Amino acid sequence: MITDELRKILATKLKAEILSAQIGQGGNTTSPLATTLDVPLSSVSTTFVAEKSSENVVQVKIEVLGSNITGLVIREAGIFNHATPASGSLLQRVNFEGVGPFSATERLQIFITMEVE
Repeated sequence: MITDELRKILATKLKAEILSAQIGQGGNTTSPLATTLDVPLSSVSTTFVAEKSSENVVQVKIEVLGSNITGLVIREAGIFNHATPASGSLLQRVNFEGVGPFSATERLQIFITMEVE
């Protein structure tokens, strides 16, 4: 068992480690040994915000403009501990049912919630 204080510390450390986000078109399950997304869209610009929504919960919001993913179907998202995903470690990858294709006027928002227990 870990204490409430350690949960707070770990959530704060996790938030500080999240330095970039990336989306991709891969959709199969994730191996714990994975270092990248399955089919990353390296040239697609994403914005993200990582924040502690409570003492032990970190929420990441990833946003991509439709003009950057026009005609594409997105099936995965990942967060990394380096400003350039290719240079950092994959901290978490989420695969999901494909969304899209997108038009230039749409916007994709992905929310990832992590709870330290």
